[in-house]
Amino acid sequence: MPVILQGIITILIGVGGCVAYFYFSNLLLDKVIFPAKGEKAGQNINRANQVRPWLFLFPAVFVLGLYLVYPVIGSFFRSLYGRNPDEFVGLGNYASLIASEDFRISFFNNFLWAIVVPAGATFFGLMVAQLTDKLSWGNLAKSLIFMPMAISFVGASLIWKFVYANDADIGLINAIRASLGFTDPVDVLQIPFWNNFFLMIILIWIQTGFAMVILSAALRGIPEETIEAAILDGANPWQLFFQIKVPQIMATIVVVWTTITILVLKVFDIVYTMTGGNFGTEILPSYMMDFMFRDDGRATAIAFVIMLIVLPVMIWNIVQARKEMR
Repeated sequence: MPVILQGIITILIGVGGCVAYFYFSNLLLDKVIFPAKGEKAGQNINRANQVRPWLFLFPAVFVLGLYLVYPVIGSFFRSLYGRNPDEFVGLGNYASLIASEDFRISFFNNFLWAIVVPAGATFFGLMVAQLTDKLSWGNLAKSLIFMPMAISFVGASLIWKFVYANDADIGLINAIRASLGFTDPVDVLQIPFWNNFFLMIILIWIQTGFAMVILSAALRGIPEETIEAAILDGANPWQLFFQIKVPQIMATIVVVWTTITILVLKVFDIVYTMTGGNFGTEILPSYMMDFMFRDDGRATAIAFVIMLIVLPVMIWNIVQARKEMR
């Protein structure tokens, strides 16, 4: 069967199935379960209106339960077994992780990423959002800064490999060093501890555009009356920005910060592409990958730890987003 025909059939079945579900479920609800006739017509209409939202939500809830809740529960039970799926070890995998120095290094590196990247991307995004509004070519500048968002993490890593290359003819850093008289090239990705920050720069470069777009919209939503009042009271540009504008968009800043934090806790591509987790740059996702094909129980335990770390940040993000909507 041709691919185009398969696509058309899939669309027809998917869209037709959704329409059929909502049509017949409404028909069943209004005509069979709670018919709007007889002595209890008013009561049945009220009951049908109370059930209808849950009827519409059921497909989404069912799919989430099937593809999200069930795998999480299944992953937890799998993490209680060893390399052999029939070998029950209880919390042994988690105890092994805590005792592992590599796991502690990975956890510490993830902690650094979760602090530096959201702070850096949010700060630069806020600065760019404020400064570009004052430029005649600000929209062009925003477009250029947002462009890295269109590049995949692997693609961005390959670009930055040329920047960090251990060759003065290719690597930008070593070319600058050579122009300053330093003849010996240095591989920044092999410098212990600091190489983590060179990797973080890549993600900050990518996510600054995201932060800029959201914060730029928030800045433009600030009431002009508050700004004019501050100017009349003698506020200088520094005070106007940090004491008037920033407090009014703090909820948006928090949402941007936590959104980037969630992304950081799941990042894998950059580290795997740039260093493969070597030279002390291991993070939890890449550490999990080390065990994926040789110890499924421990890999699943690491995945569950990552989920437990991400979950509170995600809940916080949802709460802040709801406050922002109100």
